[in-house]
Amino acid sequence: MSNKKNEIEKSQGQITRRRFVQTSSIVTGAAVAAPAILKSGLAYAAGRPIKLGYVSPKTGPLAPFAEADDFVVADINRNLKEGVKIAGKLHPIEIIVKDTQSNPNRGADVSAQLILKDKVDILMGAGTPDTTNPAADQAEVNEVPCITSDAPWQPYFFGRGGNPAKGFDWTYHFFWGLEDVIGVFFNLWNSIPTNKTLGALWPNDADGNAWADPKFGFPPAVKANGFKLVDPGRFQAPSDDFSAQIAAFKKANVEVVSGVMIPPDFTTFWTQAAQQGFKPKIVTVGKALLFPASIEALGDRGIGLSSEVWWTPHHPFKSGLTGQSAAQLSAAYESSTGKQWTQPLGFRHALFEVAVDALKRTKDVANPASLRDAIAATNYNSVVGNINWGGKPVKNVAKTPLVGGQWVKGSKHKYNMNVVNNKGATSIPTQGSFKSLS
Repeated sequence: MSNKKNEIEKSQGQITRRRFVQTSSIVTGAAVAAPAILKSGLAYAAGRPIKLGYVSPKTGPLAPFAEADDFVVADINRNLKEGVKIAGKLHPIEIIVKDTQSNPNRGADVSAQLILKDKVDILMGAGTPDTTNPAADQAEVNEVPCITSDAPWQPYFFGRGGNPAKGFDWTYHFFWGLEDVIGVFFNLWNSIPTNKTLGALWPNDADGNAWADPKFGFPPAVKANGFKLVDPGRFQAPSDDFSAQIAAFKKANVEVVSGVMIPPDFTTFWTQAAQQGFKPKIVTVGKALLFPASIEALGDRGIGLSSEVWWTPHHPFKSGLTGQSAAQLSAAYESSTGKQWTQPLGFRHALFEVAVDALKRTKDVANPASLRDAIAATNYNSVVGNINWGGKPVKNVAKTPLVGGQWVKGSKHKYNMNVVNNKGATSIPTQGSFKSLS
């Protein structure tokens, strides 16, 4: 908390972005703009470049969340090469990317640089609360419009001290919530006979503390579903030893394991579980099991592991910016990179889609409040579904659908993530049924 406070106090000591734009708009407005010609033949006055700042964990333990970044930025640049028409002027778009190195303190630093040095018009961030929260905090204190994703909404909102009655003024987020992942996990677990003894692997970080929260996390749902919880307590991530947790699980005869972990930590846990003879019937873990590379690192021992599913090529959505379906975007990614599609691909693309949609609807791009208001009024169909900040569950959050998935042997790819439970979002098709590990 002290690091966050220092960052905010540091930013408050400098000119805010809003004041900068207001004081400089007289100068920029005096410039004479030359017309720009689109391929359609229509001519628009040329506007100033619009800067989109983007922070992401391109390196470090959260790097799998950023694997699709380079492809998405290149794709957006290609689609916006003629610029974006805003209030009768054609504005070129400049995207500035900063690596948080999977460190929230660095995330705050690079976000402040984008705001105060690069003078970005919109700040964006994605890849767990360690990325979204410091970015949003910097944007809020400096009065810069901000859009984030890839973090459950509770650790994003309440982790920043959000008040549901008030919300935030400048920062907007789209993703699913803990209520959704809890529902998905119990839909999976209740579909297979077990002794209903759940072992928890929740780290001492924003995600882990939110998932373990006695009020809005997993514990109340554990009781409501008739499960027994075995919680050895918060662990520090990264960790190289899960012997204590495994011993506790074996002693309690745990048959269902869950948690929210970074990929290296789960690999360590699952390797040590095999070495110590721990063989649960179900392992459903958030975050760590989202990515093909994580399963490939486990080999066939990854088959049958399960997780939440945000997005797949089978999702029935398409981009309002490019017209690409989820399947077409995935195919383009695989053709361009030679890699298997990954869940953050859709949400990274949607993040830029939403920003561009808001820009197009902004009445006065020189006024940050006008751009902020356009973001708040969003009702946009993206490649991950509809994004609409309509005030539910809170002012600054728009929810997206969530289903349950399981890793299986693949044909085109070595391993596939199949949707195996869609009770929470029936419009998303399934590719199989949920099966026990043993």
